[in-house]
Amino acid sequence: MSIFKGTRSIDGVRVTVDGQPLDHVLHIRTYGSGFFEWSYEGDEPMQLSLAILNEYYGDQQKALSMTERFMKEIVANFDNDWVMTSEDIRTALLQMHPIPTNASVR
Repeated sequence: MSIFKGTRSIDGVRVTVDGQPLDHVLHIRTYGSGFFEWSYEGDEPMQLSLAILNEYYGDQQKALSMTERFMKEIVANFDNDWVMTSEDIRTALLQMHPIPTNASVR
């Protein structure tokens, strides 16, 4: 299980996954300055959302398809310092995109 952490200090923001800096994934798409931010809706929170989802899914298209919604519902609501596990991400995504009760799960 991966652990994502974000911290904000006088020196700026730091985002890690399992203790290593999270890739900004600028090769996929660059929102605004390409930096990470959170606690509001905007370009930098979109970049963070894309980076988290790309790491979680390992699939650029899936990450891009959920980036805006994940930013608005999750990243925009982060506190100054936050921790999110891959299980937390899974739960959040399921709440955003629930599986219909009559759907078969493979």
